[in-house]
This record gives sequence, C-alpha cells and structure tokens, in this order.
Amino acid sequence: MPGMHPQSSFLVGLIGSGIAASRTPPMHEAAADAAGIRYLYKKIDLTELKLGAEALPDLLTAAKRMGFDGLNVTHPCKQAILPLLDELSPDAEALGAVNTVVIRNGRMTGHNTDWFGFAENFSRNMQGAPLGCVVQFGAGGAGAAVAFALMKLGVRELTIIDVDVAKAQSVVDGLSPRFAEVRVKVGRDVAAAVAAADGIVNATPIGMDKYPGTPLPTALLRPDLWVAEIVYFPLETALLRAARALGCRTVDGGGMAIFQGTEAFRLFTGISPDPDVFFATFASLGG
Repeated sequence: MPGMHPQSSFLVGLIGSGIAASRTPPMHEAAADAAGIRYLYKKIDLTELKLGAEALPDLLTAAKRMGFDGLNVTHPCKQAILPLLDELSPDAEALGAVNTVVIRNGRMTGHNTDWFGFAENFSRNMQGAPLGCVVQFGAGGAGAAVAFALMKLGVRELTIIDVDVAKAQSVVDGLSPRFAEVRVKVGRDVAAAVAAADGIVNATPIGMDKYPGTPLPTALLRPDLWVAEIVYFPLETALLRAARALGCRTVDGGGMAIFQGTEAFRLFTGISPDPDVFFATFASLGG
C-alpha cells in the first residue's frame, strides 16, 4: 500500500442536476484508495435539493466553510459559476465554462478538464489519424471543449455544424483568435462538409438513450472516415455501430469521461491517478 499523501484527507463534491447515477464519485474514490489517499466524494444534486443554478453562491460559500478541497461542476452550472470564482485557468477562460474548481486557502480557481479528456482519449486511441479536415457536430458546452481539443491536437481545418447556427458561430468566434493557424468555420451543408472530411466528431447528445438517432445521415459515412463520439450512455451509439459496420476507425465517449476525471483528480490532489482504476470502476458500473 503506498504511503499516505502529505495532506491526510480530501473532501470533494459534484454539483449539478440529475447526477444520481453519476460514475464520477466512485471512480475518484477507487483511484484514491489505490493511491493510499483518504478521499470522500459527495454528490450535491440540485434536482434532489429542488434547487437551480441560482443556489450556486450559497453552495460555494458552504463548500468553502466546510473545508471542501474541490468541486466538479456539471449541467446547468458550468457557465453560471464563472463570475463566482476568484480565478480562472487559461483553458476555462478560453472556453467560458468550468467543470472543476480547486479550493485552496479560501480561494476558488476554475478549470476545464473536458477538453483534456477528449484530447487524451483521442491521442491514445487514434494514433496517426489524419487531422487535415474535421467536421464536428454540436456547439454546446461540450462542443466548445471538443473544438478546443481538436485545435490543440493539430487539426488544420475544422467545420462546426449545429442546428443552432448562432451557437456554432459563437464557438468559432471564441476560438479562432486563439488558434491563428487553424481554419475554423461554421458548416451548413452537411453532405459537402462530410465528403471533404478526414474525420467526424459527435459532440451533440444525439445517440444517448434519451436522444436516439444519429447527428448526420449514416449514408454519408464511408470506410476511410474516422468517427469520434462523446456520448457514453450507451458506449456504442447508433453512429458508432454504423461506422464500425463500414470499417471506419472509431473511438467511443467513455475515455473522455474518464480522462476529464483523472485530470480533475490530479488538480485536487497533486497526484496523477492510475487511469486503469478509473476504467475498471467505470466498467463495473455498467460501462
């Protein structure tokens, strides 16, 4: 058993709506056990508490007073929390969204590990995939993080498609000044964009059990396209099933969920956890 970390224990929480089934707390606690750290991860479910994002100031004050070391933040708080924090990491500032808050010496610093989760998952599973021209579906909170990750990974031309064109435009406007070497644009013609692409990414909720279907007609897929997914309930979405049947290279959304968690754990504790423990826990919970 590894020796205890110099800080004897960690208290962490997750704030969001409808998080009863979240796998994040058990993944963090299992990784802490494996690292010899005492670590308690509490769910602060706004649905159960019958609260909305307007309760955030009170919850943050309470977390600070009760000695929490950090918080993960999910829907509907990722944007609402921004003005309530003392400081933002460059990534959180660029994305205008926070999913991880580190509390130290009474100060709260917001980070965004969603983009890291996607980038790490992609790098590990898609070595050598061509990154010349990529089409991304979805420009919500997760979409901005995925676009940021793709640009960090070295994509040369990125087309963002969303049913809400203004949303797609706002992601383009927010990120293009930060990546002068990448051509990033809003796409309107799905068939033409996919025909010119090396790979496509689904950053929409379409494919989840709650939102069945695919973000594009599967007839547009072809064997030389790679396909990346961020949905992980279920791990095999209709899009991935169709892509695999054609022989496309694919990566599912499970790894993004895991690696955003390993990075949050590192920010909370200063220790890089064993990703295999996260994966094993994720799978044991029905992954």
